[in-house]
Amino acid sequence: MTIARKVSAALALASLAITGAAEAKPKAAATAQAAESEQFRITKVTPAYWRVTIDKPPFNIYGPDSMAPLNRVITAIENDPALKVVVFDSAIPGFFLTHYDFSVPLDQTTSMPPGPTGLPQLPDMLVRLSKAPVVSIVSIRGRATGVGSELSLASDMRFASREKAILSQFEIGAGFVPGGGPMARLPRLVGRGRALEILLSGNDIDGELAERYGYVNRALPDAELDGFVDGLARRIASFDKQSIGQIKALVNQASLPPDDAIGAEWAAFLESVQRPAAQELIGQLMRAGLQKNADIETNLAKYTGEANVQRNAGQ
Repeated sequence: MTIARKVSAALALASLAITGAAEAKPKAAATAQAAESEQFRITKVTPAYWRVTIDKPPFNIYGPDSMAPLNRVITAIENDPALKVVVFDSAIPGFFLTHYDFSVPLDQTTSMPPGPTGLPQLPDMLVRLSKAPVVSIVSIRGRATGVGSELSLASDMRFASREKAILSQFEIGAGFVPGGGPMARLPRLVGRGRALEILLSGNDIDGELAERYGYVNRALPDAELDGFVDGLARRIASFDKQSIGQIKALVNQASLPPDDAIGAEWAAFLESVQRPAAQELIGQLMRAGLQKNADIETNLAKYTGEANVQRNAGQ
């Protein structure tokens, strides 16, 4: 082969490689977006009734990569003219939705632009869900911790498995302040004293106690949870959409916290999670297996308590 032909062949191969790489990038991006979308998967049971299934194995941990998928869901809920009721549930046994992802740099969160309300992304979406002219229901089977509790509190109704639901705002045990609105929402549901008990103990609240406190509407036997929630959703979906929206808007006037109260909590979360005490405790929990070890994720109150005992003993 002559030098000219060799050069020509090399250029052709280079061109193919560049073309292949260029074609691979959109495919990779499409694959990543599809995987992100699966985190919050919409099933249209009927035009008026959707289910949104949370599916981010192994523990349904919420992170910056969850923002866009959840935003697509909230936007669809706001804009679909036929939709009347949406039910959030989980595909992951033992977990509804858990805490924020501590394995990624914080600037991935802080660099995100605000949402349509002017609030940062997560509080923006929770406020929009509360105010959407669609009834939102959570069906809690497994652990609803941190963001999972906050999504539940932002929804209109909460129903829990008596045997399998665990709710908590664990953040105090890791040295920082919750960011998704529980300080503003919980006192309106359970009263000031019980709200402070939940927030300052960081303890797990099972389905039965959550019902007694008003953290959830009802705790049902696990075998009855799906049928009850489905029946309620179908009943609401049979009613007039304009009247549903009007009733919800009037209840909102009497019960929702102001947007700036929700925004203040997110600012407190971002500030507090960077403090030395929080960084020490989070690091200790991560080294012990947080986000990797199912036992730690399942028994988070136990492990945060132990981490604080160890930290205090070392001072």
